[in-house]
Amino acid sequence: MASHGGIRIGSGRPAGAVNKATSELKLNLSELAREYTSDALDTLVEVMQSSQSDSARIAAATAILDRGYGRPTKTTSLEVNAPFVPTKIQLVAYSGRADGSIVD
Repeated sequence: MASHGGIRIGSGRPAGAVNKATSELKLNLSELAREYTSDALDTLVEVMQSSQSDSARIAAATAILDRGYGRPTKTTSLEVNAPFVPTKIQLVAYSGRADGSIVD
């Protein structure tokens, strides 16, 4: 019975092998998609002006724009308005016994 999961010797892409999705191919896809930017925007405007459930056309136009220019970045900000309360930590040497008496 063959083992499943885990690391197997010889599996995966060999070290030093070039990934098939190289940056050159990705750049080429972006350049091709940018040729249709005007058509994609025209489709969005047309759907906006005469909408009748053209969600597939909007999705296609958005996909073309995403491939041509990348997806919009999302920014998130966090503001904490908790008051700063200083904490004092003091180490004290214990000089007594467990029963409470003091050692002389």
